[in-house]
Amino acid sequence: MANNWGEHSKVTWKDRKRILGMPITFTRYFLVEDPDWTKVFVKTGLLFTREEEVNLYRIYDITMTSSLGEKIFGVGTIILYSKDESTPTLVIRHVKNPTYVRNLLANKIEEEKAKRGFRIAEFN
Repeated sequence: MANNWGEHSKVTWKDRKRILGMPITFTRYFLVEDPDWTKVFVKTGLLFTREEEVNLYRIYDITMTSSLGEKIFGVGTIILYSKDESTPTLVIRHVKNPTYVRNLLANKIEEEKAKRGFRIAEFN
């Protein structure tokens, strides 16, 4: 799969939306780090594709949910709330190891904010 992220970018985490615990959909999730930015990408579709992205430093809250069905198959849903006008809410549905993913995102978000000198008070 080709990407437009740049030669210095690296994919820190990736997964697919899962059905019954199996990655058989055309929705893909990526956490991509570049020297200048770190972003979450959601790519959907096969013939008609859509790509959404959010800079991690713009995210101000994370919610993780896990229904009984998701727990049975070892998946969960993570909702990212951001100050991005075009994507105020980014939903990462049915990914495996949701607690790991939430913690990874939370740590990377804090790193990005610290790198840019943001403080909590700036997000009120």
